[in-house]
Amino acid sequence: MSVRHIMRGTIVAAGLAVAGVLGGCQNDPDIDITALSYEIDPADVLYNQALANIEAGKLKEASRKFEAIDKQHPYSEYARKAMVMNSYVNYKMGRYSESINAARRYIGLYPNSEDTAYAYFLIGLSYNKQIPQVTRDQKTALRSIQAFRELIERFPDSEYVPEAEEKIRFARDQLAGKEMQIGRYYMERKEYAAAINRFKGVVEVYPNTPQVEEALARLVEVYFTMGLVENAQEAAAVLGHNFPDSQWYADSYKLLQTEGLEPRENKGSWLARVGTLVVGSDDDS
Repeated sequence: MSVRHIMRGTIVAAGLAVAGVLGGCQNDPDIDITALSYEIDPADVLYNQALANIEAGKLKEASRKFEAIDKQHPYSEYARKAMVMNSYVNYKMGRYSESINAARRYIGLYPNSEDTAYAYFLIGLSYNKQIPQVTRDQKTALRSIQAFRELIERFPDSEYVPEAEEKIRFARDQLAGKEMQIGRYYMERKEYAAAINRFKGVVEVYPNTPQVEEALARLVEVYFTMGLVENAQEAAAVLGHNFPDSQWYADSYKLLQTEGLEPRENKGSWLARVGTLVVGSDDDS
């Protein structure tokens, strides 16, 4: 991820300002590479020092400089830039809550600035980095999607949109995986109605995720087990239409054959309505 559009025009000056001290302090993480006191430094000097610290990999010190600008020179142009840059630095350090808070504050104060899209992007990235395995709660996946969607809706021409869309797909895949995990749990406990609701949700809400193939096969299995053979045939027909060469379809077809049945479409069912969305869908809503 690049922040060159924010740092452009100042990093060269910063590099010249600290060239004399970089050599002696570069390898010590606890020593500031800039020597001037926060209390006497003007905003531009602090900002350039912060950028130099980023270049030197001293992110904690860079964050301190950006915070000093915010405190000592509030509402200045440097304070505006320092706020979003501090969000970036905190993100790079893995301080995701701090990054999110700084970006949200920036959006609240500067909702239409040139860097607002980047602030949304940082919020989405910070939540995205915290998405756990599907066995755990996926609320960060939802929050990641929300931030990226706000970015896309408000700034559709932003350079960050392609990566935001990619991250949304990942988060949706996680949410679908969580639904599948819960559905399988209900299946094992023979709570079939609850399992159907989960698998149905994957097909309806997340039709373009990899989990939809298994979700359709599980619907075939659960419907068949409950004696709802027509529903099982419908689910198998949608599965076969979209994934004719998959093992999931082969297993579903074999299951129906145990009772002399075959997949059969029902154009009036909910499965028929969503069936055409399963393959090649670009809808991330």
